[in-house]
Amino acid sequence: MNPEIVVATKADIPDLILSASRLFAEDGGRRDPFMDTGWPAREGAAYYGQLVDSADCLCLLARNDQVEGHLTGRIATSALRPGAVVAVLESMHVAAEHRRRGIGSALVERFFEWAGGHSANEFSVTAYASNEAALALYRKHGFAPFEVTLTRGSSPAR
Repeated sequence: MNPEIVVATKADIPDLILSASRLFAEDGGRRDPFMDTGWPAREGAAYYGQLVDSADCLCLLARNDQVEGHLTGRIATSALRPGAVVAVLESMHVAAEHRRRGIGSALVERFFEWAGGHSANEFSVTAYASNEAALALYRKHGFAPFEVTLTRGSSPAR
């Protein structure tokens, strides 16, 4: 059964925190040694409270009897790129046991619809280079590389 995709309200903040905690542990916790995996539990209530109250932000939940995933996004503008109204897909997660059922695509499509209503003329998302499944999903929805961030630890690789 396909989940219902809903716009989150203040009452849904615990569900957003739960899904974000799963994302931080699974994605960042495995791929980034500096990721603060406790951030959602510690800071999530205030952070998501601001997002659900902002007209320039979107918080979606995918759920049936339980939370199956989430997406957060926002509209961003910059004086450096005055013509760009960028819809930033900030965070997305689908629980492992619910993947490959179209939930991620449904969340992204709802994000595109919302962004269109906010005059977005560009879309962006950031993903770990090693997260091949996420990269494939985003490419499927038309995202392509625009900038590349290269990092290096404190000791150069030899």
